[in-house]
Amino acid sequence: MKKFHIGGVPEHFNLPWYLTLRDKEYQEKDINLRWKDFHGGTGQMCKALRDKEIDMAVILTEGIIRDIINGNACKIVQVFVKSPLIWGIHVANNSSYKEISDLKGTAAAISRYGSGSHLMAFVNAENHDWDTEKDLDFEVIKNLDGALDGLPKGKGDYFMWEKFTTKPYVDNGTFRLVGECPTPWPCFVIAVRNDVLEQDMDSVKTILDIINATTLEFKNIPSIDKMISNRYDQQLEDVQEWLSLTAWSQKNLSAAQVNKVQKQLLQLDLIDEEVDASTILASL
Repeated sequence: MKKFHIGGVPEHFNLPWYLTLRDKEYQEKDINLRWKDFHGGTGQMCKALRDKEIDMAVILTEGIIRDIINGNACKIVQVFVKSPLIWGIHVANNSSYKEISDLKGTAAAISRYGSGSHLMAFVNAENHDWDTEKDLDFEVIKNLDGALDGLPKGKGDYFMWEKFTTKPYVDNGTFRLVGECPTPWPCFVIAVRNDVLEQDMDSVKTILDIINATTLEFKNIPSIDKMISNRYDQQLEDVQEWLSLTAWSQKNLSAAQVNKVQKQLLQLDLIDEEVDASTILASL
C-alpha cells in the first residue's frame, strides 16, 4: 500500500477529507493517506512541505504561491475551495479599538511570517490605503490559541483569522469583530511536492478523484450542517451561513488567477519577482 501524508488546518473546510478518510476510501485504492492537523496554518505547512514531513497540503493560495516563488519545490495541483476566505479582523473584547481605522499603525498578531494572517494584514492595509511600511507592525503568536491567550494581555492589537472559525470566541466575549477582509482569489488549493508528482502522479490523481467526488456532493449530505455544528462547536445558523457562502472546486487555478495573486504579492513587496504560471501549476 502506498503511503502519503497530507496536512491541513483543523477547520470545517476540511471536513470532506475527514469523511473520506473515515470511510477508508483511499485504502480501497491501495493508498494509505494519513492526515496531519497544522494549527499554525500556512507558514507551518510550507515548512513541513520543504522538510518533506508531508507530501501534500490543503493550503492558502497566496501563502503557497509566495513560498513556491521563494523556492519551495511544490506545485499546485487543484483548487480545493474556490470561494474567497472571509478573514475576520478581531480585537480583544477589553480593547479600546472600535473599527478598522483605529488599527492603523498598531501590531497585527500573526501565526508566523509568511502565513495567511501575515499576508492578509498587508491586503487589509492596502484596502484601506495605509502605508505598509509605516502603518503595519507584527507580533508572532503561533496560532489561534496563542491569539486567544495573547490578545487580551496586549500581545498584538488585532488578529486576522477565518471569520467562522473564530465566531465562538466572539460569541463568548474573548474577541470582538471589527471588520472583515475577503481574499480577492480562491482561498484553498492543494499543493504537492515536485518529487512526489514525479514519482507517483497516478496516486495523486486517485486521491483527487476521491476527494472531488465528495466535495461535489458535500452540501447535499443529510444533516451536514448539524454535523459541522457539533464537530466544530459552532452555532447552526453560522454553519448554514458559511455553507451558503462556500464553494468547493474540482479544477486547478488558471494562469490569470495565479498572475493576479502574484501582482498583489509583488505590489506589497512580499515577493521579488513574478514567475511564469507553469512554475506554480501542475498539469495532471
